Amino acid sequence: DEAVRGTCEDASVCKRFAVSVGYWKDPYIQYFVRQAKERKAPEINRGKLEQGWGHHSCYYARVHGVSYLIKAFLEKTECNCQVINLGAGMDTLFWRLKDENLLPRKYFEVDFPMIVARKIHNIKSKPPLSKPIMESHSGDSLLIDSHSLDSSRYSILGADLRCSADLEEKLRKHGLDGHLPTLLVAECVLVYMTPQQSANLLRWAASTFPVAMVINYEQVKAKGHF
Repeated sequence: DEAVRGTCEDASVCKRFAVSVGYWKDPYIQYFVRQAKERKAPEINRGKLEQGWGHHSCYYARVHGVSYLIKAFLEKTECNCQVINLGAGMDTLFWRLKDENLLPRKYFEVDFPMIVARKIHNIKSKPPLSKPIMESHSGDSLLIDSHSLDSSRYSILGADLRCSADLEEKLRKHGLDGHLPTLLVAECVLVYMTPQQSANLLRWAASTFPVAMVINYEQVKAKGHF
């Protein structure tokens, strides 16, 4: 699991570098990720055409493509839905959606407990992150501990995606609604699971939500230099 957790840092640093040189705008990633000390290769940020196997998906295409599909789902449901970001890492989508007035009824993030603890620490210690959560919260107080944070519109929790029963129990504890249209987002997540584990996760989603959509982005030709 340690190697998989390490991919969160790698991806986040690359995204922050791409933002710093203008590939897209994200005013929140700076609060989660240190600035890269070295220049990243351009193909890491925008993609590359290589003879023999076509376009590599990349951070620019990934961010814009996934964002486009998420916003299409939110607009189709008029935001009367919930989003579950599986393996969310240091993703900033909740904050960016709030800025665009496109928050779903509830936005969930799930990742390893160690990653969640780090993200919660950043949220608690940085007002530009905590203030939007408080502004969108309608309850009396937030529920927060070292491995979970739950507000009326945003929830982040530590769970093992390989155990669907544990995942569902924790999501329901944080307000999951099995009747709402549900969008599940998995970016570079299933590739780190066995085929049986990923199949179980998708089977759980299909049996739990009557109306659901899955956005899945994974690496191909994983042994290539990209």
